[in-house]
Amino acid sequence: MMTTTADCIALFAPDASTAFGSAVAAGLGTALSEHEEVEFTGAERKLRPLASVRGKSVYVVQTLFGDQQGSANDRLCQLLFLSGALKDAGAGRITACVPYFAYARQDRRVEPGDPLTARYVAQLIEAIGVDRVLALEVHNLAAFENGFRCETVHLDANARFIQHFAAGSAGHDYAVASPDLGGAKRARLFQESLQKTIGRPVHYALMDKKRSHGIVSGELFAGDVAGRRVIVIDDLVSSGTTALRAVAACRRAGAVRVDLAATHAAFGAEAHRLFEQGGPDSVVVTDSIALGSEFSAHLNTSLVVLDIAPVFAEAIRRLEAGRSPPGADDP
Repeated sequence: MMTTTADCIALFAPDASTAFGSAVAAGLGTALSEHEEVEFTGAERKLRPLASVRGKSVYVVQTLFGDQQGSANDRLCQLLFLSGALKDAGAGRITACVPYFAYARQDRRVEPGDPLTARYVAQLIEAIGVDRVLALEVHNLAAFENGFRCETVHLDANARFIQHFAAGSAGHDYAVASPDLGGAKRARLFQESLQKTIGRPVHYALMDKKRSHGIVSGELFAGDVAGRRVIVIDDLVSSGTTALRAVAACRRAGAVRVDLAATHAAFGAEAHRLFEQGGPDSVVVTDSIALGSEFSAHLNTSLVVLDIAPVFAEAIRRLEAGRSPPGADDP
């Protein structure tokens, strides 16, 4: 009998990530392994596997974005506690699958005494016994890779975004824009991939951005977008300030349409501005973060949510076969 990937692994997801974990499991042709999660007085938690994991390759799916049901810290502790219990239960190898990696933006010191919280989180995950971290579109790839001593695998949503935009590309002259200098490489890679997919030139643009004491400034815009449909590409959108500045700059430069593509919909209270006059013509995100109910009304108009679980399922399938996931090149 042929052995499949699903036969060789165990896949777990804490309660907060059951929906996403189930979608990943479905992509692998399996189901989530059972676990117990109990909350005690004082909000203390207990998590343990209810299925045998001895010697197995185990994957724990957990997003680290906080919501009304729990904070990012709660999500992190759930990942740590379940991973530790799996290690104690004899798991052969533990991979943390993190659709959204919390604290990734705290990766450098801007002011004296600033914490490097991204590195501290990495140390916690390593200390509990996780052997590999599989993460989607972290804010700073170099900081993510350098923060861990264990193996890291970085995934992106480019294939899903390109599939979405290429499907409606007929008759459009495209440009891809980065809303700041930090995302220049991300935008360039996306531009090259989209250009290859649709088989014709895709132009490139770049917006300058400076942030000081919470105030965003910088008006420099470079790139020929006049008469073109522009895709502003970013790793996440929170308040929407950065995205709206880039959208306005593209329109001033003559863009006929401006779409925003951001992997993580980390929508804060101010993100409603994205769906008001002056916002992008469409906002395209993935389901790495569950959409808040206050934004669901925009789903049939200007908001598009792409499922990203298939990207994780394919990555797991390839890792178990000894191959690199899409977009991850071995040295």
